[in-house]
Amino acid sequence: MTGRPDAPQDRGCVVGTIFFILGLGTLLPWNFFMTASLYFQGRLNSTELSNGTAEQKEYYFNNWMTFLSQLPLLLFTFLNSFLYQRISETIRIAGSLVFILLLFILTAVLVKVDMDQDLFFSVTMATIWFINSFGAVLQGSLFGLVGLLPLKYSAVFMSGQGLAGTFAAIAMLLSLASDVDSESAALGYFITPCVGTLITLFSYLLLPRLEFAQYYLNRSGKYEEGTTDKLLNDGTPVETLKLNGHANGSLTDVKPGSEAEAEGEACPGGTRQGRDPAGKASVLEVFKKIWVMAFCVTFVFSVTLSVFPAITVDVQTSFPGKWERYFIAVCCFLVFNINDWLGRTVTTLIHWPGKDSRLFPLLVVSRVVFVPLLMLCNVQKRSYLPVWFSHDAAFTVIMALFSVSSGYFVCLSMSYAPQLVEPKDAETAGALMTFFLALGLSIGGALSFPLRRLV
Repeated sequence: MTGRPDAPQDRGCVVGTIFFILGLGTLLPWNFFMTASLYFQGRLNSTELSNGTAEQKEYYFNNWMTFLSQLPLLLFTFLNSFLYQRISETIRIAGSLVFILLLFILTAVLVKVDMDQDLFFSVTMATIWFINSFGAVLQGSLFGLVGLLPLKYSAVFMSGQGLAGTFAAIAMLLSLASDVDSESAALGYFITPCVGTLITLFSYLLLPRLEFAQYYLNRSGKYEEGTTDKLLNDGTPVETLKLNGHANGSLTDVKPGSEAEAEGEACPGGTRQGRDPAGKASVLEVFKKIWVMAFCVTFVFSVTLSVFPAITVDVQTSFPGKWERYFIAVCCFLVFNINDWLGRTVTTLIHWPGKDSRLFPLLVVSRVVFVPLLMLCNVQKRSYLPVWFSHDAAFTVIMALFSVSSGYFVCLSMSYAPQLVEPKDAETAGALMTFFLALGLSIGGALSFPLRRLV
């Protein structure tokens, strides 16, 4: 992987590998907590005695986990511009990784600590809040850093993000398949992201020592000083974009043939301090041009997060027995993450419907049908709705279509938006779309509460 002909070689693709690891590390926190919902539910839903009567308190863990994971993303997306200007890159990235590591260690330690359920719930929710706050800062900072290198490194970084969910699901499957007791299995599961975060931290610290990375970072000036500021005005704008997950994604907007691509200075998430803002449209003017795409990305994530994982994780298999142990890990998390990644990947080949097509927002809105479909699966416990799709195959097919459409429409929305404005306003469009992406995640988390009660 190289950029300019006169640039040093990335021998052995070491820098590419580092950015893949960094991408994987940014979304490990959210995915490991989400995939471990069965462990948390097991600790919180045990029966307690109250006045001599057995009672089971409902904590709605998955709903709170989803909401408190996405709200920090929304808040820190808004605060990112201030953080970029006032806190150095090294502190933002290395500091966030250190705090994420400490919080994962705390979570692993708590596996062996016998705690009151209310206290355990409160500590876990606080951990989720802070770990995702640091994760939001980490992700935004790394997108700015990788934007200083050639375009292909942004693709590698986002490929790592795209596989974070699958990595967590496979780790859960291995934990479940082990012959040890459930407590030891949970401990081993949470030690895995501790090791992963530590490797991510060491990878970041190694980066400045590599000649290839030094060439681009030094050549572009210091990252903190805001030199990732080139979105050029020549050529037909074609956006190359991939997203994480996450239900948690970010935008990379590049014009092929431009100086930004040649010099590795595409700016997916950085700021443009020092650039003369004259001639740039106002935020409101940009929003008027991209509001349809902003609505689409918000709607897609609102639908996705309203039922996944808060409702889908409570679906029970129609084949009780040994398979019951692996059902959610495979048919919920693994199916979702693989198909979500597939949906994003398809957008590199297919761009249908077009950005000006009225069919596009119509198809996005039609995804709302997945909400009742998943609620009518074998979700337990339930109070109001009947079960229409009790078979595992029906749930798996619905989940596959649900996730592949989520990844596909999110990618198209995020890539179409910068094409609807002048090149000089593409950065503003990207920032707006990132905000509405985070807004959709938060709305979806909030909607999961009434929808779960309705089941």
